[in-house]
Amino acid sequence: MIDAMRDRVISGQSITKAEAAQISALPKTEIFDLFAAAARIRQAFRGDSVDLCAIVNAKSGACPEDCSYCAQSSRSTTETAIYPLINKNIILEKAKEAGDAGVKRFCIVTSGRKIGKNELKEICSMIEDIRGMGLLPCSTLGLLNKDELKLLKNSGLERYHHNLETSERFFPEICRTHTYSDKLNTIDAAIAAGLSVCSGGIFGLGETWEDRIDMAFKLKELSIDSVPINYLIPVKGTPMGEQDMLNPFEALKIMSLYRFILPQKEIRICGGRMQVLGEFNSMVFMAGADSLLTGNYLTTTGRTFEDDLRLIRDYELKV
Repeated sequence: MIDAMRDRVISGQSITKAEAAQISALPKTEIFDLFAAAARIRQAFRGDSVDLCAIVNAKSGACPEDCSYCAQSSRSTTETAIYPLINKNIILEKAKEAGDAGVKRFCIVTSGRKIGKNELKEICSMIEDIRGMGLLPCSTLGLLNKDELKLLKNSGLERYHHNLETSERFFPEICRTHTYSDKLNTIDAAIAAGLSVCSGGIFGLGETWEDRIDMAFKLKELSIDSVPINYLIPVKGTPMGEQDMLNPFEALKIMSLYRFILPQKEIRICGGRMQVLGEFNSMVFMAGADSLLTGNYLTTTGRTFEDDLRLIRDYELKV
C-alpha cells in the first residue's frame, strides 16, 4: 500500500484524506517502510537541499491572546521574559550570526495580537538591512492586513509566517481570543501582498489524526510554500503545562504524512524538535523533512548551527 501511494505521489498525483487516514493508522511494524517512502518523495521533489532558517524573539511576553500552549500569553503564570521591541542593532547582530553560519533565512518574531504602527516602521527598516546582508528576511508579526503586509514586502520581506496551529474544528479548544477565520484572512492578505507564506502548526496539543490531516489539506488548498512542524513542549504555568509530549516515532510519522500530502512543499521541523525527538533527531531527513529551524526558539532551547550543519553533511545533503 505505502509503495503504491509513494509511486502515485512521485508521478504527480495526490492522495485522498481516506488514504492519509490509512497512513496515520499504520502499525509500528511498518513505520520504517513509511519513512523510506517519505524520504523517496522528498528526494524526488526537494532533491539534496536543506533550507535553514533562524529566528529572533524581537518582542517577548505580555501577549493578550489566550493560546493555551503559549508561555508568552499574559494569561499564563510562566516566568518568560517580558520586553518591548529590541534595538535594531541587536537584531542585525543576530542576523549576521545566522548568515555567517550558513543560514539562508532570518525571521523577526514578535509577541502580541499584532504589532503597532511605529513598530511596523522600525521592523521595515530592519528588514531592509537584513536583505542587504544577503539573507532572506521573514517575519511573524501577528494578524496584519494587506496594506501592512505590502509595506513589509516593499521593504524587502521575502516571507510571512503565520501558523494555522491545528484544524479548524480543534482550534477553539486552544484559543478563543481570535478565530480560525482571522488566521485565514491574514494568510490571504500575505499572499495578496505578493509574499511567500510559511504556515503550519503545533502537534501534541490533544488533537486527533483527523485534525492533523485536515490541517494538511487546508495548507494544500492555500498553496503555502513552507510548512513548519512544531511539537508542544509543555511549559509549567500554561494550561497545557501538564500535557504529555509526543512519542518520537509519532512525531516522525507526522513528518512523513505531511510529505505524502504536501510533496512539493518545504516541510520544516521547528519548535520542540530536540525535546520531543531527542536521540531520534537525526532521522528527520529519513522521515521526509527537508527544512529546519536552527538555533534557539522563542522561549526554549534549540540546537546549535554547528550541530545542524554537521547533521546535514553526514547525510551528504547541502544547505
